[in-house]
Amino acid sequence: MTIPRNVLRFEVLLYLSLLIDTLSAAFIARPSAEIDQAAAVSADTFVVIVFVFFLLLVWLAARQRKNWARWALVVALALSVLSMLGSLNYGLTLALSVDLFSTGLAGAGLYFSFSDDAEKWFH
Repeated sequence: MTIPRNVLRFEVLLYLSLLIDTLSAAFIARPSAEIDQAAAVSADTFVVIVFVFFLLLVWLAARQRKNWARWALVVALALSVLSMLGSLNYGLTLALSVDLFSTGLAGAGLYFSFSDDAEKWFH
């Protein structure tokens, strides 16, 4: 079965968004005096688990045709937007700019998942 073009766009844009999020998380500067080594490892482990979870959701939606996974990604995007609205009070930083770009990619990808030929793909 051939995957519709808009589903491929959805998949590529969501994977790109996740890649950008992962790279930005890898370069977060943590003040070493404030966090001990165990807390840093725990935070890194949590980031990896969340990343793998979202990879799984994108794969389930794009390749396994799971509509609930697509809606879970929509909810995650909405929560991300709400979180960023709160961060705008502190001004536009480089990290926030990267997050805005990544969220824009995810939003565009999710738009494609609800348009044209992609709508028939999900069940």
